[in-house]
Amino acid sequence: MNLYLKNEQNLLRISIFSTVLLASIGLIFGLLARSSTIIFDSIYAMIDAVMTTLALIVARLITASTSKDFINNKLEKHFTMGFWHLEPIVLGVNGILLIGAATYAFINALDSFLHGGREILFGYAIVITLISIVVELSLGIFIKKANKDINSEFLKLDSISWLISASMSFAYLIAFGFGYFVKDGELSWITPFIDPFILIFVSILVIPMPFKTVKQALADILLVTPSSLKNHVDIVAKNIVNKYKFDSFRAYVARVGRGRQIELYFIVPKSWPAKRLEEWDMLRDEIEKDLGKEDPNLWLTIVFTTDFEWAE
Repeated sequence: MNLYLKNEQNLLRISIFSTVLLASIGLIFGLLARSSTIIFDSIYAMIDAVMTTLALIVARLITASTSKDFINNKLEKHFTMGFWHLEPIVLGVNGILLIGAATYAFINALDSFLHGGREILFGYAIVITLISIVVELSLGIFIKKANKDINSEFLKLDSISWLISASMSFAYLIAFGFGYFVKDGELSWITPFIDPFILIFVSILVIPMPFKTVKQALADILLVTPSSLKNHVDIVAKNIVNKYKFDSFRAYVARVGRGRQIELYFIVPKSWPAKRLEEWDMLRDEIEKDLGKEDPNLWLTIVFTTDFEWAE
């Protein structure tokens, strides 16, 4: 795969451009078809594009903050702890906005359904739906494959979003196709209810989907300790305690977006002879290696002390 397409930021740019282009075409066709479903789908996509743009900015800031050049950057003076905390905020706001938009669409569609529905032009609706299926399915599969090497939460969410959109568009196609064939027959009375019914159905499916993302984002914002990461840190720390005969240790762990923040305090016996600082640094290097030294998103603090209160 082209190196350009192995970069998280470049893939997000492609996704943003495709989303805006497809949503703009969708709005035009939605207005021509007088379809609330297509208009909602386009507005929903626009919201997603705005949030993906924010995700791109955050991804760039995180990448910059983990580089050596960032130390001399002006932003470093104001964000000495990096930008990992922005990632769960963006993901959380994105999920909440999508839930809100889908909820609003559900209420409007239900109101339209209860008041006799609305007539739409099925020809325009079918054309834009076919275009959407091709674009959404292609991008969803492409980004998912590209993300296997990158392993980005943003790209993971983006690929899922494209595949969900393709599934929704396929459902639209079936419904609009049915309406097109029955609009002049005995079942023509059904056609005004097709558009609001689709929107109600889609809204019910869409509303719960971002909940997992919002839940994880909230956990990151609140610094909820991931059990798997805590267990890994505890195992590494216990091995160090047993190997070097420390009295005990304390570990403080949090996940913030893609960042892993770890604070380790080792309680050193007071009877130990003095060690040179270079020896303590070598021990820190050993612990860092066991915890994932090559990970640029690891924020690791290691303290050695004889005073237990410093670890509390």
